[in-house]
Amino acid sequence: MKTVLQRVSEAHVAVDGEVVGRIGRGVVLLVGVEQGDTEADADATVRKIAALRCFPGKTPMDQTLAQVEGACLVVSQFTLAATLRKGNRPGFDKAEDPARAEALYERVANGLRAAGLSVETGRFAALMQVHLVNDGPVTFVIEVRAGKVQ
Repeated sequence: MKTVLQRVSEAHVAVDGEVVGRIGRGVVLLVGVEQGDTEADADATVRKIAALRCFPGKTPMDQTLAQVEGACLVVSQFTLAATLRKGNRPGFDKAEDPARAEALYERVANGLRAAGLSVETGRFAALMQVHLVNDGPVTFVIEVRAGKVQ
């Protein structure tokens, strides 16, 4: 499972011109589910995000989402599973089956809620427009395999 985390001062996601999720201070999470990803991978992703100190306090990376009362905007992003080695057209053979991918994406969102965080989401498999103001900018890539952060 791959997740791109971007610290933001505000963000929203729209589908067909309708805003379906909006947050203020927090993180945008672009979640890509690959073949072979498991519930353990989703749970490890949640634990890492909830504990990650990526907001300024005494140091530039000192506080967690909960400590700054930040929110999460979770957006499915199957293109994170792209293969770009051959040719000029991305291949998506590593992307998980949509039904399985949706279940794991939802597990991440629900796990963050269970951790006490405010969570908004995009719409799975929809063409979305994500608008954000990257704060810092701060961007991290979280890769999890076999239930462990790589």
